[in-house]
Amino acid sequence: MKYLILVSHGGFAAGLKTSLAMFAADKMDHVIAVGLENGKTVDDFAQDFRQAISGLTENDSVVVLADIIGGSPLTTALGVLEEKALLHTAVVLGGMNLPMAITSAVMKDLLEGPDLVAAVLPEAQAALQEFSVLSADDDAEDDDI
Repeated sequence: MKYLILVSHGGFAAGLKTSLAMFAADKMDHVIAVGLENGKTVDDFAQDFRQAISGLTENDSVVVLADIIGGSPLTTALGVLEEKALLHTAVVLGGMNLPMAITSAVMKDLLEGPDLVAAVLPEAQAALQEFSVLSADDDAEDDDI
């Protein structure tokens, strides 16, 4: 089985999982979210993460999305995945956002490794853009041309 694992600082991973369920409800049985909560230690997070993935075996594979590459939640999660012999096949991406999570959830069972990364990263990057609101004056100027 292939799982999508969301890791973050605070409640971002859990909140993202809740939002993801609105778009990919049928995939949620294979989504795990764990956050390093304020006031908890990295060791606490490691224990929470171990508990969250306790049902996974070395026959499973994982796609890990993290809020920050190099952050404590991700580095700790990777250490726990190594303990469970799951790291060697893992796909790990940072800078998670909702489009990235949706694409990962939908495509994780269809694509592997570099092909999955090639599908997910452009979706995540395309979501990063400025939204510009035109004022009524801007519309009137366009009409005069």
